[in-house]
Amino acid sequence: MSARDIFHNAVKIALEKDGWTITHDPLSLEFGLGSLYVDLGAERIIAAERRNEKIAIEIKSFLSGSAVSEFHTALGQYLNYRLLMQEQYTEYKLYLAIPLSTYDSFFQLPFIQMTIQQYQLKLAIYLPEEEEIVKWQS
Repeated sequence: MSARDIFHNAVKIALEKDGWTITHDPLSLEFGLGSLYVDLGAERIIAAERRNEKIAIEIKSFLSGSAVSEFHTALGQYLNYRLLMQEQYTEYKLYLAIPLSTYDSFFQLPFIQMTIQQYQLKLAIYLPEEEEIVKWQS
């Protein structure tokens, strides 16, 4: 199993505050030679629509020295996980969780915005200190 991100527990608490029930920690994906793990799986009931909504969250801190390198890693994981989830967890939507400070700076760069649009990344933006999700971007 991969190492947990430094903000794993903060995002987990943020999801619970936002009404999500953690169902998998981590969510295991089989790929033939072993398993890959998405950090969290969660679901909640949307009362207004009376149906289940399920998500998987890959959590990233972007605290290393190179945001570009961490973004490349995150994008590769996201695309691989999404491909496997299309077969194994069809009811789940995959989100990449990133800190608000990273979203407000690095993720506003034109190249990063083009990448998000091209690959249709779903984002959950969080405040690690407050343990809150502040924005969902689909």
